[in-house]
Amino acid sequence: MTDVGPTAIEIGLTAAIVAVDGDEPMTLTAGDGAGLTGLPSGPFDPLAHHTFEIGLRSWVRQQTGLAVGYVEQLYTFGDRGRHAERSDRGPHVVSVGYLALTDDPKAVFTRSHRYSIGRWFEVDSLPLLAYDHALIAEYALRRLKAKFEYTNIACHMLPETFTFAQLEDLYGAVMERTLDRRNFRRRILGTGLLRRLAVERRGAHRPAALYQFNRRSLQVIEML
Repeated sequence: MTDVGPTAIEIGLTAAIVAVDGDEPMTLTAGDGAGLTGLPSGPFDPLAHHTFEIGLRSWVRQQTGLAVGYVEQLYTFGDRGRHAERSDRGPHVVSVGYLALTDDPKAVFTRSHRYSIGRWFEVDSLPLLAYDHALIAEYALRRLKAKFEYTNIACHMLPETFTFAQLEDLYGAVMERTLDRRNFRRRILGTGLLRRLAVERRGAHRPAALYQFNRRSLQVIEML
């Protein structure tokens, strides 16, 4: 009987980056230049990356140009067969999936000829993705929806100053439902999370009040 050593393990870091464009939540994909499309990802290098999160941010910036804001670890995806076939002799890849957010989806570009420019897709219309990246994207949206109900995580998907209509549209898009505008406004303003600014946004229509979050760090509070 031939002794077989332990299977080598590689830790991958995968980001499901979510933003809202119009009234739809979007997820960013990245290509490797060879026709393989997936979520932005790369291996954890313990010599180059002090933490998983540092490694994830590095790969995202290299592949998409985005400096993402909020990130949260979702789940570890490591089932046999998710990445390799039985005859493969390379390391088994265990991927740590993350939810990542940005308030500026138009800031995508690529600095390297190795990667094609990332593309945003509606969450419900993602193309065929590599490995189990579609499952990671699904987990990310599910987590985001849940957090919208009991935290101020929306602050990481809005600019520094915003109108109440922008906040309302963001909630409607992520939660995928029509909100009762009067009740939503009363409830959100009643939390004390927002500060109304002295300036207004002026445009073709009547001026709109501008708001800021009092804190942009994550807070647990009943929102809906």
